[in-house]
Amino acid sequence: MEILIITGPPYCGKGTQCAVLETISGFKHISTGDRVRREKTEMTAFGEIVKSYEENGNLVPDEIMQGLIAQIIDENLGEKGIILDGYPRTVSQVDTILEVLAEKHLNVSCVINIVVPKEELLVRATKRAKESDRKDDQDPEIHLKRIEIFETQTGPAVEYMQQKFDVVNIDGLGTIGDITEAIRTAIDERI
Repeated sequence: MEILIITGPPYCGKGTQCAVLETISGFKHISTGDRVRREKTEMTAFGEIVKSYEENGNLVPDEIMQGLIAQIIDENLGEKGIILDGYPRTVSQVDTILEVLAEKHLNVSCVINIVVPKEELLVRATKRAKESDRKDDQDPEIHLKRIEIFETQTGPAVEYMQQKFDVVNIDGLGTIGDITEAIRTAIDERI
């Protein structure tokens, strides 16, 4: 099974690109954020634990996410490949996914890092807030907090991933099609 990781700051278009890539590649798109929201909606034990973290714009603690990631990989072992969207987000989560994958004799084929300037991220956040009915999208302070968390926690994780995986930086400005083509080219060169 091929494993792709798509990373980048909030509002960079990860979800949009993952949906397109799922259609193109036949790999299953797994949004950890969507999975967490589903767990919350279904009021599972996991959903109850993470509810307060997500609603305040905080990252779910690594030890809680580790179990979920292992479960997600187990559920999808029969797939041609998976696209992980939104994980790992911290240096320790990179180590966690390395552990989980080593236990299952799997590897990450490629990491795509979508790069977008902060000013553009805030424009996109405002637009998404107008179009979204997600409660956590309506507060501009949470937009800033998410971007700051990315800069302080996920930025170092991306740097760390460069030591562990094949990481490709993709310019997230331009049309959806242009960005998809750049990602597709990067993936085709590696898989």
